[in-house]
Amino acid sequence: MLLGRVVGTLVSTRKIESIEGLKLLVVQPVTTGNRPAKGYVIAIDVVGANTGEIVLYSQGSATRQTPETDKCPVDGLITAIVDTWEVGGKEVYNKSGSEKPA
Repeated sequence: MLLGRVVGTLVSTRKIESIEGLKLLVVQPVTTGNRPAKGYVIAIDVVGANTGEIVLYSQGSATRQTPETDKCPVDGLITAIVDTWEVGGKEVYNKSGSEKPA
């Protein structure tokens, strides 16, 4: 799993049937120090994430191992919304608003 911040949404009115009704979000990877990393990922959201939230996401074959994405051509999947994380005994992120980039 990887850490990322939801930075936007993606709307597609025409898509294959197996992903109809699934929410697409734009995720920017972040480092363990809560700094933006290069690139962006388009990910299916099955947990109800919102713009600005830090999430755990998966890529590759692991993304197709959920009931919502079974046998779907999906390469990015948001699997959790992060509440807090710490690195080396120091809190790096807290969803309640006390972000502390390392």
